[in-house]
Amino acid sequence: MITIQNISKFDDQQPTAVTIGTFDGVHIGHRKLLDRLINDAKLLNLKATVLTFFPHPRMVLQQDANIKLLNTIDEKIKILEHIGLDYLMIYPFSKEFSRLSATDFVESILVKGLNSKKIIIGYDHRFGRNRNADIKDLISFGKTYNFEVEEIPAQEIDEVSVSSTKIRKALEEGDIATANAYLGYNYMLTGTVIHGKGLGKQLSFPTANILIEESYKLIPLNGVYVVKSEINNRTVYGMMNIGFNPTVSGKEKSIEVHFFDFDQDLYGKKIQVDILERLRDEHKFSSVEELKKQLDKDKKTSLSLLSK
Repeated sequence: MITIQNISKFDDQQPTAVTIGTFDGVHIGHRKLLDRLINDAKLLNLKATVLTFFPHPRMVLQQDANIKLLNTIDEKIKILEHIGLDYLMIYPFSKEFSRLSATDFVESILVKGLNSKKIIIGYDHRFGRNRNADIKDLISFGKTYNFEVEEIPAQEIDEVSVSSTKIRKALEEGDIATANAYLGYNYMLTGTVIHGKGLGKQLSFPTANILIEESYKLIPLNGVYVVKSEINNRTVYGMMNIGFNPTVSGKEKSIEVHFFDFDQDLYGKKIQVDILERLRDEHKFSSVEELKKQLDKDKKTSLSLLSK
């Protein structure tokens, strides 16, 4: 279990091994670097520490309302909690912070704040005001402040050939298989169950309507997906529709999950939905009866896929 800390309150004098980044998706490329961090920290008797930032720097510096991320901050914490870190430092990113010089960043945060003795970073890492400092500068700072710097070389990371950008593209195209393979886990949506229009219930396919409050969370391509959730310590499978319900002239995009063999009141509960496979595009059917026939087919297909 990791300890989540604000650096300003970090008073553990135990020296740390640190890696720095946004780690959106915490994908298999990130894991290579994080595994190295954890192993080295154990060997050197240091605390394995991730320094990350929230909000995402692009949200602050570019005022880019359209930026879409693979994880909400809570999802990222949940993923990082289970890989063997000692500390997760979530630094509040702001315009003021972005103006911090490389020297001030190293001195106030890495040295005084985290008591860093080893820093492991990817080959293209840049930091400081206008991102004008690089690995050579960090090595130079290490000599001054007595910390070691290890760079993960380009060929090691490129071997994995994974990036958050590639995963986002796969999800936007509905390619869940590729996204999940690159992530190393099933892509997840986390939200609160709210009341919908009740159409699913009328069709004998009651659904949990999921409200995702974080506007920056990437929602995959509209369509029907096979999913699973952990609800009250039970694994429940189902199918999810992302889209506008065109058969009934829906105007607003919704995320609706029909769980198989499940009959519990979920209203107001926050649930995580893991996406396993994509079944099909969202279609406008000629009638509600045709839609129901298709939902029956979707359920049979889903159960068949899950039984493999």
